[in-house]
Amino acid sequence: MKDETKRLLERTFNFCVNCLLFLDNIPKKEKYRVLKYQLAKSSTSIGANYEEAQAGESKKDFTHKIGIVLKETRESNYWLRVIEAVSGDDKNIDLISLQNLISESVEFKKIFTTIKINSQNND
Repeated sequence: MKDETKRLLERTFNFCVNCLLFLDNIPKKEKYRVLKYQLAKSSTSIGANYEEAQAGESKKDFTHKIGIVLKETRESNYWLRVIEAVSGDDKNIDLISLQNLISESVEFKKIFTTIKINSQNND
Protein backbone atom coordinates (compact mmCIF):
# COMPACT_ATOMS: atom_id res chain seq x y z
CA MET A 1 0.00 0.00 0.00
CA LYS A 2 1.31 3.44 -0.92
CA ASP A 3 2.25 5.87 1.84
CA GLU A 4 -0.20 8.36 0.34
CA THR A 5 -3.03 5.84 0.73
CA LYS A 6 -2.00 5.06 4.31
CA ARG A 7 -2.02 8.77 5.18
CA LEU A 8 -5.46 9.22 3.65
CA LEU A 9 -6.80 6.18 5.51
CA GLU A 10 -5.52 7.75 8.74
CA ARG A 11 -6.99 11.16 7.88
CA THR A 12 -10.41 9.72 7.10
CA PHE A 13 -10.32 7.71 10.34
CA ASN A 14 -9.37 10.82 12.32
CA PHE A 15 -12.07 12.85 10.59
CA CYS A 16 -14.66 10.31 11.69
CA VAL A 17 -13.42 10.32 15.27
CA ASN A 18 -13.19 14.11 15.38
CA CYS A 19 -16.72 14.49 14.01
CA LEU A 20 -18.08 12.11 16.64
CA LEU A 21 -16.23 13.93 19.43
CA PHE A 22 -17.47 17.27 18.09
CA LEU A 23 -21.05 15.97 17.95
CA ASP A 24 -20.79 14.65 21.48
CA ASN A 25 -20.35 18.23 22.71
CA ILE A 26 -23.20 19.77 20.73
CA PRO A 27 -26.14 20.81 22.93
CA LYS A 28 -29.16 18.55 23.11
CA LYS A 29 -31.41 21.06 21.36
CA GLU A 30 -34.07 19.98 18.89
CA LYS A 31 -32.53 21.93 16.01
CA TYR A 32 -29.37 19.81 16.25
CA ARG A 33 -31.04 16.40 16.59
CA VAL A 34 -31.29 15.49 12.89
CA LEU A 35 -28.05 17.27 12.05
CA LYS A 36 -26.11 15.24 14.60
CA TYR A 37 -27.59 11.97 13.34
CA GLN A 38 -26.94 12.75 9.67
CA LEU A 39 -23.38 13.96 10.24
CA ALA A 40 -22.57 10.93 12.39
CA LYS A 41 -23.73 8.63 9.58
CA SER A 42 -22.01 10.41 6.70
CA SER A 43 -18.72 11.15 8.46
CA THR A 44 -18.28 7.55 9.64
CA SER A 45 -19.08 6.30 6.16
CA ILE A 46 -16.19 8.19 4.53
CA GLY A 47 -13.39 6.23 6.16
CA ALA A 48 -15.29 2.95 6.14
CA ASN A 49 -15.92 3.14 2.40
CA TYR A 50 -12.40 4.33 1.64
CA GLU A 51 -11.08 1.38 3.65
CA GLU A 52 -13.40 -0.93 1.73
CA ALA A 53 -12.29 0.57 -1.59
CA GLN A 54 -8.77 -0.62 -0.87
CA ALA A 55 -10.05 -4.19 -1.21
CA GLY A 56 -12.02 -3.49 -4.37
CA GLU A 57 -12.54 -6.59 -6.45
CA SER A 58 -11.87 -4.70 -9.66
CA LYS A 59 -10.97 -1.24 -10.93
CA LYS A 60 -14.68 -0.65 -11.56
CA ASP A 61 -15.50 -1.69 -7.97
CA PHE A 62 -12.79 0.64 -6.63
CA THR A 63 -14.12 3.53 -8.71
CA HIS A 64 -17.67 2.86 -7.52
CA LYS A 65 -16.62 2.84 -3.85
CA ILE A 66 -14.62 6.05 -4.30
CA GLY A 67 -17.79 7.56 -5.72
CA ILE A 68 -19.58 6.63 -2.51
CA VAL A 69 -16.74 8.15 -0.47
CA LEU A 70 -17.06 11.37 -2.46
CA LYS A 71 -20.85 11.49 -1.92
CA GLU A 72 -20.47 10.92 1.82
CA THR A 73 -17.76 13.59 1.95
CA ARG A 74 -20.01 16.08 0.22
CA GLU A 75 -22.85 15.20 2.57
CA SER A 76 -20.63 15.62 5.64
CA ASN A 77 -19.49 19.01 4.38
CA TYR A 78 -23.14 19.99 3.91
CA TRP A 79 -24.18 19.00 7.46
CA LEU A 80 -21.17 20.77 8.94
CA ARG A 81 -22.12 23.95 7.09
CA VAL A 82 -25.73 23.63 8.28
CA ILE A 83 -24.52 23.30 11.87
CA GLU A 84 -22.40 26.39 11.34
CA ALA A 85 -25.36 28.29 9.90
CA VAL A 86 -27.84 27.43 12.66
CA SER A 87 -25.47 27.64 15.62
CA GLY A 88 -25.55 31.43 15.64
CA ASP A 89 -24.22 32.64 18.97
CA ASP A 90 -24.52 29.25 20.67
CA LYS A 91 -21.60 29.33 23.11
CA ASN A 92 -21.58 25.52 23.37
CA ILE A 93 -20.41 25.07 19.77
CA ASP A 94 -16.65 24.74 19.40
CA LEU A 95 -16.22 26.97 16.36
CA ILE A 96 -12.53 26.18 15.95
CA SER A 97 -13.24 22.44 15.75
CA LEU A 98 -16.15 23.11 13.42
CA GLN A 99 -13.98 25.18 11.07
CA ASN A 100 -11.27 22.51 11.11
CA LEU A 101 -13.83 19.84 10.20
CA ILE A 102 -15.24 21.97 7.40
CA SER A 103 -11.73 22.61 6.05
CA GLU A 104 -10.89 18.92 6.15
CA SER A 105 -14.13 18.02 4.37
CA VAL A 106 -13.32 20.55 1.63
CA GLU A 107 -9.87 18.99 1.24
CA PHE A 108 -11.44 15.53 1.08
CA LYS A 109 -13.82 16.69 -1.65
CA LYS A 110 -10.86 17.80 -3.76
CA ILE A 111 -8.83 14.66 -3.06
CA PHE A 112 -11.63 12.16 -3.70
CA THR A 113 -12.79 14.01 -6.81
CA THR A 114 -9.26 13.70 -8.20
CA ILE A 115 -9.01 10.03 -7.23
CA LYS A 116 -12.36 9.29 -8.87
CA ILE A 117 -11.48 11.14 -12.09
CA ASN A 118 -8.08 9.44 -12.30
CA SER A 119 -9.64 6.06 -11.61
CA GLN A 120 -12.26 6.54 -14.31
CA ASN A 121 -9.65 7.67 -16.81
CA ASN A 122 -7.57 4.55 -16.13
CA ASP A 123 -10.43 2.12 -16.75
